[in-house]
Amino acid sequence: MRVLILATAVGAGLVAGIFFAFSSFVMRALARLPPSQGIAAMQSINITVINPVFMTAFLGTAVASAVLVVVSLLDWHRPGSGFLLAGGLLYLVGTILVTMVFNVPRNEVLARLDPANVEAASVWMGYVGEWTLGTTFGRPRRSWQRYRSPLRTRSVSSRRARPR
Repeated sequence: MRVLILATAVGAGLVAGIFFAFSSFVMRALARLPPSQGIAAMQSINITVINPVFMTAFLGTAVASAVLVVVSLLDWHRPGSGFLLAGGLLYLVGTILVTMVFNVPRNEVLARLDPANVEAASVWMGYVGEWTLGTTFGRPRRSWQRYRSPLRTRSVSSRRARPR
């Protein structure tokens, strides 16, 4: 059980780091490029990210989180079960659900764009605006991405409970 908790915490931490990087500087860097180059770069990232290393961390942590949720419910009397339940649910909701509902549909729209098409630039600006943390005209942007890394961090810290 301890190995599963540790592996899940490490996986959640890795995924949190990836989303933190995207939210804090990758999307900002892509936004500085001309739209056609930014679109092409993001299209390439969205293809390249589907690889065994990332998918193992991303989906493997989801499977491990689901197992921890079930174990915590079946062994609810055990100290730390609430933390395992919270950590597992935070990863599943904050990572998998948000990715499927928020990111995947936007990435599918982006994948269909021709980067050279002038109209693609307006779609790109909306895409970047939804991803990027920062300010627009001095006002903070609101997006799911702002909340994703903290959700993952809480997911990691929730798994620190030691089952007995």
